[in-house]
Amino acid sequence: MAILPQLGSLPLLGGGPFAAPAFPDEGVRMPPATAAVAHRAALEALYPTLAHGVHRFLCDLLGDATLAMDATQETFVRSFRRVGELPSDARLAPWVFGVARRVSLEVRKARGRARRVMVDSPTGDPPDVADHAARSPEAELLDREALRVVTVALDRLSDDRRAVLLLRLDHSLSYEDISAAMGWSLAKVKVELFRAREVLRATLDAYRGGEP
Repeated sequence: MAILPQLGSLPLLGGGPFAAPAFPDEGVRMPPATAAVAHRAALEALYPTLAHGVHRFLCDLLGDATLAMDATQETFVRSFRRVGELPSDARLAPWVFGVARRVSLEVRKARGRARRVMVDSPTGDPPDVADHAARSPEAELLDREALRVVTVALDRLSDDRRAVLLLRLDHSLSYEDISAAMGWSLAKVKVELFRAREVLRATLDAYRGGEP
């Protein structure tokens, strides 16, 4: 999938699977006449940091790093095309995550529901090879088992609940930003997060109690 020329020189950044990117404050009001230009410039500036988080988010939703890369490109193509439509006080990061979520739903609908597979990083390489090599077999087994349990818990969630849980726990978005990304009321965000956490807690409790 071809990506906009402006994105060609802005590669995805590396990083750990649960290292939430730090987004600068984007909520400054600006005159409507300059909002479109300012939003586009801000999106270009945010891209190197935001693209990695969006790609990881899409990996978790789609379970396929290659599909997630295509979906990430499509997300930013759409974002650059539509950024001029945003209100002057809109926050860009949650809006882009909202675009990414809609793209993921389209991809899933096109290919049918597939089993979700969590990946450690966009490249599949461990973040620290030396530390990874020094770990004991027991520690590696525990890591794999913990990952399996979390994957089981996430698979039990609906697409929407999985998305809000990832946006909160993995990407550290506020309730307000999740509300903007999902197009939900703040009350609904809190309810859906509570229910998603209950599923996660029940799965972990069952694991600790010796259930499969």
